[in-house]
Amino acid sequence: MKNTPSIDQKVEMYRKMVVVRRIEEKLGELHRDGKTRGPIHRCDGQEAVGVAATAMLEKGDHVTSTHRGHAHYVGKGLDPRKIVAEIFGRETGYCRGRAGHMIIADAEHGLLGGNAIVGACIPAAVGMAQSFQMLGTGQIAMCIFGDGAAQTGICHESMNIAALWKLPVVFLLEHNEYGLTVHADAQSSVKDLHKRAAGYGMPGRKVDGNDITATYRCVAEAVEMARRGDGPSLVEAKTYRATGFSTSDMGGYQSEADLEKWRKKDPIDRAFRTLSGHVDNDRLERIRADAIAEAETAFELALSDPFPSFESHPASAPYRGEIQ
Repeated sequence: MKNTPSIDQKVEMYRKMVVVRRIEEKLGELHRDGKTRGPIHRCDGQEAVGVAATAMLEKGDHVTSTHRGHAHYVGKGLDPRKIVAEIFGRETGYCRGRAGHMIIADAEHGLLGGNAIVGACIPAAVGMAQSFQMLGTGQIAMCIFGDGAAQTGICHESMNIAALWKLPVVFLLEHNEYGLTVHADAQSSVKDLHKRAAGYGMPGRKVDGNDITATYRCVAEAVEMARRGDGPSLVEAKTYRATGFSTSDMGGYQSEADLEKWRKKDPIDRAFRTLSGHVDNDRLERIRADAIAEAETAFELALSDPFPSFESHPASAPYRGEIQ
């Protein structure tokens, strides 16, 4: 089937998902030990969307992310150690320890970037897409946002102008069923949000966001469409937030029945089962163990890295007509 990822690509996506899961789990553990500052927004259970949706992108393609973007970061190729270093305010982080976990960016990998403001990543991606179109670079932009952000006015304005101008942008809606602590049913009159795309005259697609193969195929089609100049599309990836809104969330509003239902749809377990018919199980277990070890090493090294100094901040340099 067209746009089907190879076995090697599926293995790599599986590996990256395990890395992300262990990063999230470790962040939860460190929060409980009082070793994090501020809330951490974990993406346990949503790893397949961020990893599979970015797997076919080229290095020059740009991605804008959200406050829950660790899978997007790893999917786009960022180094786990530098991600963790940034989360813990170390000089070796992608933004030299000054961004925290929500607004990590790295121009070299086309991640520009995470965003702490709900919905703000959407117009940013549209602006990037307009520049690509004007310059004729062949690059595309992808904005990954949630069902909460889908209810904002800026989301509708961005989709309208992107469709009007046929901009090379993919709107990837990571539908995890909750905006803060409020279920999607109480936020939208439309259950399947991809149907809104018809109102802007662009394609809308729905996909099982916990299935790496299905997500890859669906998003790859949207990416191809944008790259050949046929304009934007909206992909709604159905998934579930298996943890609270953040590490400060007291919980209690997600039913145990729902949590159990989605545990059975865990994207990492599903990827393992899919691959087990093509890859030796022992190899998959080694990949999983190595991925967990990679995440653990990222924390070990990052937490021993230095904090930034005042002198290392660009703003502390003497003004000479440009930032030094």
